[in-house]
Amino acid sequence: MASHSTTLNNGQIIPAIGLGTWQSKPNEVARAVEHALKAGYRHIDCAWAYGNEKEVGEGLRASGVPREEVFITSKLWGTYHKRVEQCLDQTLANLGTTYLDLYLVHWPIAMNPNGSHPVMPMRPNGNRDIDESWDIRDTWKGMEAMVKKGKVKAIGASNFSQTVLEKILPTAEIIPAVNQLEIHLYNPQLELLDYLKSKKIVPQAYSPLGSTNSPLLTDESATEIAKKHGLKSTSDVLLGYLLAKDIIVLPKSVTPSRIESNLTGALEAYSVLTPEDIKVLDGVAAGGKQKRFIMPPWGIDLGFDNWPTATK
Repeated sequence: MASHSTTLNNGQIIPAIGLGTWQSKPNEVARAVEHALKAGYRHIDCAWAYGNEKEVGEGLRASGVPREEVFITSKLWGTYHKRVEQCLDQTLANLGTTYLDLYLVHWPIAMNPNGSHPVMPMRPNGNRDIDESWDIRDTWKGMEAMVKKGKVKAIGASNFSQTVLEKILPTAEIIPAVNQLEIHLYNPQLELLDYLKSKKIVPQAYSPLGSTNSPLLTDESATEIAKKHGLKSTSDVLLGYLLAKDIIVLPKSVTPSRIESNLTGALEAYSVLTPEDIKVLDGVAAGGKQKRFIMPPWGIDLGFDNWPTATK
């Protein structure tokens, strides 16, 4: 079913629709992963920080789909930038696999590994305990070492702006295969997408439908295009739009019917959307609807457009 795929800059084939697992509760995510794989998904997006990789692994095994047929991604967390292999080994053990297809740096921010909390260390003043002396280029060297050891097939970035990518690219032995970002109708990041294309870095969209109770799902332009083509829902257009722009989509759901419709609807919309439709959708955010949903208060400027830097 998930036949639509993209080729990464190392020659690897990656299914263009994956199941997101962020904010999926441990007691729900195993069933979601199992159902997704039985429904035709062949790409699961995970992360150490989601705290549910053990259950993701249970879902993988329960599905009966062989490990080598599933593209699995996970992510290095900020408190492990100096200990890349240690974080990766925990992920591999939890998932019950010996390798990852793709490993990402979750955020380009190193945090104090010996701070007040293993996931989100805080300073006494309430700010996140960031290690501003750490060089992100050294994190990338640690990631490259995991490819050389055979523990991961590809490495990439997540939440990296052009500014941050330009810090690592001059000294990188391995160019990031992907950059996973908040990309959707209201946050299309068109300039960054052009830059990624010039560097042969494939964009991936997390939160492609926005957040919970997302205004995207009732957007007039997307809804009109869905009606015009006889598509079942606006969400089909939101996902198909991104596929048409060669962006990998990672919709998250734990509801069986939604898991299925995200896959079939995205592919159906991809097959019918016209260049004119894409042009209309590309202009929605610029028409006054630009909005990010995911803006953690890191307290440092990540170099993104449309991200207020005054957060603490």
